[in-house]
Amino acid sequence: MSELMQALHWRYATKKMNPAKIVPQDKIEHILEAVRLTASSSGLQQYELLLVTNPALRAQIQAVAWNQAQVTECSHLLVFAAWDNYTAERINAMFDLVNAERGLINAGWEAYRQQLLNTYPQRDAETNYQHAARQAYIGVGTALIAAAEQHVDCTPMEGFDPAKVDEILGLGERHLRSVVILPLGYRADEGDWLVDLKKVRRPRAQFVTELA
Repeated sequence: MSELMQALHWRYATKKMNPAKIVPQDKIEHILEAVRLTASSSGLQQYELLLVTNPALRAQIQAVAWNQAQVTECSHLLVFAAWDNYTAERINAMFDLVNAERGLINAGWEAYRQQLLNTYPQRDAETNYQHAARQAYIGVGTALIAAAEQHVDCTPMEGFDPAKVDEILGLGERHLRSVVILPLGYRADEGDWLVDLKKVRRPRAQFVTELA
């Protein structure tokens, strides 16, 4: 079995973390960089990451996240926050960044810019947010794999009040909306009912359909 497969078998949605064990900064940076490098529609990176270590902020988030203990027991809390809408400014900023980094202007790339500018900003904000949120989920998947590779435990959570988390973190002022929160840390030595249970997934025959 490859190291990646071993890591994916090892990982699980950790229910109880050891607050005394802190994830080293180099492992946190590895996970953050993996998410930064992940795929996104049109390369726009339609979401941002907030890395929350402040105990008071995490306590406030826990209170609106069904009091899930991992929010405060974890070493670091990631919040995936998607754009609340597509704007010409956001689209142009990314296209301009690509041009600056590559040191050239490609006619096909510029035509694609205009195609997006003529499409996305004209749609309603909720449609655009939902699209941006789906991009954030790609990043969540990457974070899960990167954390497993580093043997860092994590638990992806949708069980929270997004509007209240947005208020706590001031996301509205930044035109962002919270999508998923991801506690990162290390499993506790005892007290986690899930830790020793067998990982169960549907067999390949029920999950993969081959169309030759």
